[in-house]
Amino acid sequence: MSGRVVSVSLSARHNFSKDRVQSVRLLQGLGIEGDAHAGVTVQHRSRVAVDPSQPNLRQVHLIHAELFDELTGKGFAVVPGDLGENIATAGIDLLALPRGTVLRLGAEAVVQVTGLRNPCSQIEAFQPGLLANVIGKDDTGEIVRKAGIMSIVLAGGVVHEGDVIAVEFPALPYLPLERV
Repeated sequence: MSGRVVSVSLSARHNFSKDRVQSVRLLQGLGIEGDAHAGVTVQHRSRVAVDPSQPNLRQVHLIHAELFDELTGKGFAVVPGDLGENIATAGIDLLALPRGTVLRLGAEAVVQVTGLRNPCSQIEAFQPGLLANVIGKDDTGEIVRKAGIMSIVLAGGVVHEGDVIAVEFPALPYLPLERV
């Protein structure tokens, strides 16, 4: 299975949205150089308030670009970077990946999937009604989170728009993604 990088984004500040750039540099064990969420320990402000010593399982946020098309079709104006993701992808069902999946981004960078992004009220503040469209329930009543996945950096490198993404599944049995 493979896909491609549609866009890359970062922000040095803890803003909801991130600025789209031509390339980002992933740093092993840290995240994206110059991004507010890079670090060995958790950088998400609400999680820092609870326990700043937690490991950072949210170093790189990936989102499937197909979500932008889905949201646009429902009347929302959402483009890459708006939802705070670092990397927008195409051609991979990110939400269906098992925990521990390895994604090779371009020639050097490697990330490992840690879990699902939990959509928060900032999404609703960004555009009213948006939260209900990125979180819901399936036919069995289980919560479905569609706001992307989180990962840690196993190997650093530069990632550009258009780079190929190779997917490597972990050993069986697969563990489902949970919010991190």
